[in-house]
Amino acid sequence: MNKRKVLFVASTGGHLKELMQLEDMFLNYDFNLITEKTDSNLYLKDKYNNRVDFLVYGTKDHLLTYPFKLLYNCFKSLWLYLKIHPDYIITTGVHTSAALCCLGKIFGSKIIYIETFANISSKTVTGKYLYPVSDLFIVQWKSLLKLYPNAVYGGWIF
Repeated sequence: MNKRKVLFVASTGGHLKELMQLEDMFLNYDFNLITEKTDSNLYLKDKYNNRVDFLVYGTKDHLLTYPFKLLYNCFKSLWLYLKIHPDYIITTGVHTSAALCCLGKIFGSKIIYIETFANISSKTVTGKYLYPVSDLFIVQWKSLLKLYPNAVYGGWIF
């Protein structure tokens, strides 16, 4: 039986921690994981071998280098997307996932976005951008259904 290709994507930190709550699902699919390369994430390469790829870590707080890192990550995201060409992209955000989700939408992947557990009463920046392009938009708080009326309440993933 041919397994669906699923790309799991999240920025480092809390977003990755949330995504890793879905780790039991990984082996049900032909999966890949993309996150940012930090010392705290390197164990993933040992654990999943060639199924993990890293983007450059960088936030808007790094004003001088951020534009270059963002540009590099966009090109690397394109290369990784074309290499993997997933049927589905599942993400908890944030900037690491935006380019991959846009590419996925252009090339026909289904986008599943899980809004962060941290927001109870307001939209995230990533949520605002990905809500219109997501095929399935999941919130972890019922209160967010007012802000995202077409979302699905999935409950907490923790």
